[in-house]
Amino acid sequence: MKKKIIIIVLVAAVAGVVVWETSAKKDFLYAGTIEATEVDLSSRLSSVIKKFTVAEGEDVRPGQLLAELDCDELKLSADIAEKDFKRAGELYNSGSVSRENYDRLKYKRDDAALHLSWCRIKSPVPGRVLYKYREEGEMVAPGTKLLTVADLSEVWTYVYVPHDLLAKLNVGMDVKGFLPEAADKEFPGRVSVIYPEAEFTPKNVQTRKERTRLVFAVKVSFSNTDGMLKPGMTLEVKLPE
Repeated sequence: MKKKIIIIVLVAAVAGVVVWETSAKKDFLYAGTIEATEVDLSSRLSSVIKKFTVAEGEDVRPGQLLAELDCDELKLSADIAEKDFKRAGELYNSGSVSRENYDRLKYKRDDAALHLSWCRIKSPVPGRVLYKYREEGEMVAPGTKLLTVADLSEVWTYVYVPHDLLAKLNVGMDVKGFLPEAADKEFPGRVSVIYPEAEFTPKNVQTRKERTRLVFAVKVSFSNTDGMLKPGMTLEVKLPE
């Protein structure tokens, strides 16, 4: 019986050493949430939404039409302003219209064309439609948010490090990120900003003890040409120890 007990104790001890060595060799990773540049697109006019040309989750290119407002009255006004300006140009060349009246009609033409262009909401960036807030046929006022587009070509995350690690970090330093959702796939990144002011660990950290520590925020950026990294994902970053 004593021999069995001794053998069991020895096996348990060896297993404990293996676990300890594995844990000791594992790199410490700083976790952060992926963020991206998000652009809110709003109506500049009081009108009815005529149609959306994209859905949530679709990739878009710069200048792509995303939504269109019902602007029949504005189109009519723009057509009239264009004809008035063209007629004024002919009269101005013949000396029948003053320069002042010609410039006034030119401004009216340009202003009508500008307002008409606001009827077509286009994407200012390459990216992905994250949210669509309204539906076709709804009446919207100036400033009403219609869509949010995220530029996913480059994303970033914030990690929070202790004071003694700051001396080992430099802006532009290459680091590695790992995505748990993709079997710890590796992504090359770089330190883009090191914030100089200390702050308490963010509230989303689990333990009360950790939340009372003073840390420094570090922004780490990642190229994301394949769009695999998405806002809201957790990315683990390896920094020099």
